[in-house]
Amino acid sequence: MTIQLGDTVPNFTQKTTEGEINFYDWAGDNWVVLFSHPADYTPVCTTELGTVAKLKSDFEKRGAKVIALSVDSVSSHQGWIADINETQGTTVNYPIIADEDKSVSDLYGMIHPNANAKVTVRTVFVIDPNKKLRLTLTYPPSTGRNFNEILRGIDSLQLTDNYSVATPVNWQEGDDVVVAPTIPTEDAKKKFPKGVTEIKPYLRMTPQPNR
Repeated sequence: MTIQLGDTVPNFTQKTTEGEINFYDWAGDNWVVLFSHPADYTPVCTTELGTVAKLKSDFEKRGAKVIALSVDSVSSHQGWIADINETQGTTVNYPIIADEDKSVSDLYGMIHPNANAKVTVRTVFVIDPNKKLRLTLTYPPSTGRNFNEILRGIDSLQLTDNYSVATPVNWQEGDDVVVAPTIPTEDAKKKFPKGVTEIKPYLRMTPQPNR
């Protein structure tokens, strides 16, 4: 199955390290970051899961819950969590889905047969409170993810959902943003009282409106 941006993500019920969950019920009205791992007891995944535990409060500030997935059992996950906590100097504080039957992996298209038919690739799904897929990233098993970039993506999505702007290259919270091209410059100057800088008729910048 291929899930594309704007699609409603499918629901599922599956065992996790925090008990069985119905995904929709667990997500509630929150943003969700669902991210998959090739297998338990793998080195790159160990560093990633530890980093997400350290960043959990940063996701919570954005109204986002985090949940991981690996195609191994709950008991395997629990043993692996002990290693993660020990080696990464943290405490895993979010659920890890046990997808032994690969039902969730297949439902979300996390297995790419031409890359490796036996494991999930490093996929990230950012899902909004309406259960719509808003951002996705896919890495090969050999490449660890940058979760600060995922936080940046959520910041951009939440900002641009509420204001008629877009975020430019390498944008960080507090930087200037791009005025939506659908707004004429004169209207933009009224809409954004902090000022509009017209670089080209199609490229107008304004200070971040909610700062």
